[in-house]
Amino acid sequence: MKKFEKHETIRFKHVDFAGIVFYPRFLEMLNDLVEDWFGEELDRPFSKIHQTNGIPTVDLKVQFRKPARIGDVLAKSLWVANLGGASVTCGFDFRHIDGSICLEGEVTLVNVGLDKAADQIKAVPFSDDTKSKISQFQITA
Repeated sequence: MKKFEKHETIRFKHVDFAGIVFYPRFLEMLNDLVEDWFGEELDRPFSKIHQTNGIPTVDLKVQFRKPARIGDVLAKSLWVANLGGASVTCGFDFRHIDGSICLEGEVTLVNVGLDKAADQIKAVPFSDDTKSKISQFQITA
């Protein structure tokens, strides 16, 4: 299994009055991780695909395990748990430098086509090329 990984330094903008990351900021960091994965590994940068397609989140499960504070560096990892025709379920975790889990979960994304003239959004299968690239990150049983 190949994981996609990025590092994130916790900044002042991420924390609340208690000095820990405010939970919505973690979801923004997750979205950044997904966007980077699509751009860097799948050759589908959001700036290009959102002209005709979208990748909305349709399901999200998160377990917050340990707080993160300003100055902490987190290793954010993402991998594929299940690949469907038009959907992908990814596992993810954010870990502290010592390896302890800050948060973990799963996110399901669906590839959709945007028909602005008809004001419709419909699931569209991933191309064979995109599925091949996604499958490189799939967990093998």
